[in-house]
Amino acid sequence: MNRTPRRAAAAAASTLVIAVALTACGRDTGEGGEAATDDVVPDGPATGTVEVWAMGTEGELLPELAEQFEADNPDVTVEVTPIPWESATQKINTALATGEVPDVLQVGTTLMSGFVDQGGLAPTPDSIDSDAFFPGAWDTTVVDGTSYGVPWYVETRVLYYRTDLAEKAGLDEPTSWEELTEFAAGMQDAGADHGIALQTQGDATNLMYFPFFWQAGGEIMNEDSSEFTLDGDAQVKALDYYSSFMADGLAPQVLVEDEKVQSFIDGELGSFVSGPWERANLLATAGDDFAGKFDVTALPPDEQDASFIGGANLAVTADAANPDAAWKFVDFTTDPDVQVDWFGISNDLPAVEASWDDATLADDEALAVYGTALETARSTPAIPTWSEIGHELDLILEQVIAGKLSPEEAAQQMQDAASSIGTGLG
Repeated sequence: MNRTPRRAAAAAASTLVIAVALTACGRDTGEGGEAATDDVVPDGPATGTVEVWAMGTEGELLPELAEQFEADNPDVTVEVTPIPWESATQKINTALATGEVPDVLQVGTTLMSGFVDQGGLAPTPDSIDSDAFFPGAWDTTVVDGTSYGVPWYVETRVLYYRTDLAEKAGLDEPTSWEELTEFAAGMQDAGADHGIALQTQGDATNLMYFPFFWQAGGEIMNEDSSEFTLDGDAQVKALDYYSSFMADGLAPQVLVEDEKVQSFIDGELGSFVSGPWERANLLATAGDDFAGKFDVTALPPDEQDASFIGGANLAVTADAANPDAAWKFVDFTTDPDVQVDWFGISNDLPAVEASWDDATLADDEALAVYGTALETARSTPAIPTWSEIGHELDLILEQVIAGKLSPEEAAQQMQDAASSIGTGLG
C-alpha cells in the first residue's frame, strides 16, 4: 500500500474513527460455539448488476479489478462509483437513511460500527473463512460479536529511519523501548535536529500512541468489552515513555505533519513512525535515488509486539438489490491471487495472509517488515461511540505531551472520559 500523496490524505480520512472489535473474531455463536446462521456465498456464476461505491484512488482503480470478475461471470456487470473520502461518510449516511444504497460499500475500518448501528450492513456469510485474514484485519469487520464485511486491504505503522545517519552513528535497528530511545539520541549525535518524530496533537493522535500502550501490555477494554481499562499501570508507563521523546528533546515538541517528509529528506529528522504510503511520498518528493537513504523496521516492543492496523473493508448493504452477486464479488476480492493482483494495481497491502507467500511480496524486504507487523497489529474497539472517545483521548494526550498533565492524571482522565461516554451498545 505504498500511497501517493493523494492516498495519504485518504488514509488520514479513513483513520479518524477506526472501529474494531478487540475481543471477537467472527460471527455470533450459539452456546455450543456453532455459528448462529448458516449463510453461504451462493454457488454458480453471478448475474445482473452489482453497484459498488469505492473511495478515493481505490474507486478510480477498482474497475480494472472488476473486469476480471466480469470475465469469470459473463452475465454480470459491475458498476463502480468513485467517491472522495472527504464526502464519503455524509453520502453513505444519506443513502442509508433514504434506502438508495449500492450493493457493495468500501468502508474504512473507522466507520464499521456507525453504519452497523444504523442497520445499514448485512452480516458476513459464514462460508467466508475468518482465519484467512490477519487477525487484526478480520476484527475490524466485527461489531458486537458479528462480522459485517471482509477486509479488503490493510496498512500498519512501522519506523522509517535514515540509514546513512544510523550507519554514521553505528546504530542497529532498535529491538526494545530502551534501544529506541538510544536510537533517537544516536540519530541526533549523527547530525539530525530530532532523532524521531511522533504525533503530538490533532485528530487521531491516539492511533499513533496506542501501539505503545498495547506494547506495554495494556488493553482498552476488558475481556467481555463491558468496561474500559484505560487507567492501569500499562497506561501510565506508556504515557511516560511516549511523552519522554518530546520532553527530552529527541522529538519535536509540536510536530508539523506537512514538514515531516521534507525534514526527513533534508536529514533534519532521523526517523518517524508512519504507514506504507510514506515510501511513495518520500520518493515522489526526493526522487527514486532517495530509496537508498532510508529503510523501515518494526516498532520495537516492550512486553509484547504490537502496532496499529488500518485499511478498508468491503461490505454488502442490508438493502442491496443484488445481494447474491454482491457477496460473490466481495468473496472474489479475498482470493489470495486476486489480492496480489490488486496489490499490483493499487499498491494496497493484502489483508489475506496467504497472499504474502507470493514472490511479488515475499521477495521485497521492506514489504516483509509490514507483513510481520501485521501479524500482531490491532486497532481500537468497534463501538459507535469511539469517534467521541478518541477525540477526548487526543485532547488528553496533547496535555501530557505539553507537560500539563502527569501520566497518572492522564490515565485516570482517559478512563473517566471513556466510561462517561460509554460504548453505545445495548
